[in-house]
Amino acid sequence: MPRFKDQAICIRHIDWSETSQIVALLTREHGTMRGLAKGSKRTSPGAIARYCGGIELLTAGQVVATTRPNTDLAAITEWDLQQPFRHFRTNLRAHRLGLYLADALAALTADEDPHPELFDATLDAMANLRDTPQHATVLLRFQWALLVACGFKPDLEHDMITGERLATAATYWFDPIAGGCSVDEPVSPHRHANFHARRTDTGPWQVRAETIDLLRRLPEIDAGPISDPSNDLLPVTRGNRLLCVYLRALIDRQLPTMRFVLDD
Repeated sequence: MPRFKDQAICIRHIDWSETSQIVALLTREHGTMRGLAKGSKRTSPGAIARYCGGIELLTAGQVVATTRPNTDLAAITEWDLQQPFRHFRTNLRAHRLGLYLADALAALTADEDPHPELFDATLDAMANLRDTPQHATVLLRFQWALLVACGFKPDLEHDMITGERLATAATYWFDPIAGGCSVDEPVSPHRHANFHARRTDTGPWQVRAETIDLLRRLPEIDAGPISDPSNDLLPVTRGNRLLCVYLRALIDRQLPTMRFVLDD
């Protein structure tokens, strides 16, 4: 039964018994894992020593666990709380966005498929959500990092109908099923094999050019709040909605916490 130690973020937890928990952890080197933490809720000195700080949602720490061949649940034997992220308990908006981060990670990442860069991006997002003016920017960077790490980066450079480089236009049609844009509205499902032309709540729909341009430039923009010279954060908000609905189409369901992004 391999034993390992890794940095982890708690993205799910439920009570298993009066003294134990089942948790889902995003780990840096081992990907998403689920485990049983027996005795993690006890208040005895031994339990407190093994589960220092307790395992709570939206906290980060170091985990020691043992995988078992006959079950999907690892045995969580130690936890050392290192980053409690207290702003998730004092700021309602930060708390709601933190819940969305956890939901999105649980929905899109595969078990035991490590993405160290996504772990680092998630840790940065959780820390930066303490700064209220940066909430929209932090969320946009996180959603982009999640989609890229999981292999769902949208193609914003090529026309999904013609395959040619995307022409300059005031608005584009974005199709979340195809994961890309087109200048023209699709009129037939047979126009392009990869273009989803049905008119549903998952698209395609029109997107402003400034939103697409922002997403194109996002990896090159320095950390900090994003806004245009007029201090307008609307492109960031629209970008968040676009990526959120794209994620919704990928997993084929709406997460309860998506309303915190779509209704913003």
